Amino acid sequence: IAPGADHDPDTARKINVGSAENIVKAIKAQPNPDKVKFVNIGSVAMTGDRLYPIHVGRTGDPFKPSVYDAYACTKIDAERAVAESGLKYWASCRQTYVAIPDTMSLMDPIMFHQPLDTCIEFCHAEDAGELLANACEDDVPEEFWGHFYNIGGGPRARFTYLGLMESVFGLLGMGHPSEIFERNWFCLRNFHCQWYEDSYKLNDYLHFQNYGVEEYLQSILDGSPWYVTLPTKPVIKQIMALPIVKKCIKNFMMKPLATKTSDCTMYWINNNMEGRISSFMKSKEEWAKIPSHWNDIRQPSADDYQRLDHGFDEDKPVAELDIADRQQAAKFRGGECLSKKMTKGDMTTKLKWKCWRGHEFEMTPNSVLFGGHWCPECLPPVTGWDFDNEAKNNPFFAQVWYPNHDKDESNYYPPDCHKDIVG
Repeated sequence: IAPGADHDPDTARKINVGSAENIVKAIKAQPNPDKVKFVNIGSVAMTGDRLYPIHVGRTGDPFKPSVYDAYACTKIDAERAVAESGLKYWASCRQTYVAIPDTMSLMDPIMFHQPLDTCIEFCHAEDAGELLANACEDDVPEEFWGHFYNIGGGPRARFTYLGLMESVFGLLGMGHPSEIFERNWFCLRNFHCQWYEDSYKLNDYLHFQNYGVEEYLQSILDGSPWYVTLPTKPVIKQIMALPIVKKCIKNFMMKPLATKTSDCTMYWINNNMEGRISSFMKSKEEWAKIPSHWNDIRQPSADDYQRLDHGFDEDKPVAELDIADRQQAAKFRGGECLSKKMTKGDMTTKLKWKCWRGHEFEMTPNSVLFGGHWCPECLPPVTGWDFDNEAKNNPFFAQVWYPNHDKDESNYYPPDCHKDIVG
């Protein structure tokens, strides 16, 4: 996963895509492949950043793996390998941010890659484990299989990135983020996470949503080593509240994470790394406009968001979806459905499609309409990140690109763009 995958995308691909492909091969090699059930784990990273007003999403929304995010790209390809495998029993569950008690493991330069107003619907590590255990039970219904799901903790497990830091750092006596960070250390776009309108669907099957924000914070106190929770003790808490202590935390603990290495946001700014700046900040000029105060950071609402159009009539029962619905969906993606006929309601027989670039490919309607998959050749890292161009020709994708990109932007990031921080 990132940040390791950012430095070694080839190994990430071998592990993440190779494992999925090998499991599919192993299942097909069994004497009874139709009795073997495979739960694939995808990632929220597949859909990239979902800042307001598209901060609440669902399966079937467009993929937008963030620029440089090799991990996200591998998870898209792995899921497609499973969904298009022809296996009788499969399901793909896209894991969100997994909340773990060990907060110190999060102390990495990647913590500044995330915009402060990012919406996060987490899943606690214990809930994630229960989900997988319950998926192995015999009472999982037949209707569960063959679908895509979002893993999330539900409305009780939602906060913004700023809210997460306020809760955790406050709990551990480190103070408000504004006391130990500079606001302009954090990026403006190009990470991932969102809230879900459909995470309840997976919970209805696997019954795993137990941890909300309060339970997560308690698990930090219960599961962290003594020295991490020491600042919660009364005397130490008073010491931690001193301005000189806050200043030391800021200058000697946090600032190096923002400035020291090529993974760091301020390293990009100080060294004019144009690709990193344009993808995460838009421009150095936009970065310079970030105010020093913290009182206007957006606090999105789950009731105020833009629901994304999937390009076909979603009110129709699946059994009634026909070739016209496929053609409509393909047109909304800037392409066309080359197949002229199909059996109404058949979601698993592959059809022929063509994207706006002219690539022809075969894919099941299930993956296109309900998974959000589209042309494999247009996705990075095959031809790089050409999302400004993609948005101009693909209305489906444009929905997730233009909320925080201008139509006159014209950036391209080649497949090997990660090499700017390697070596």
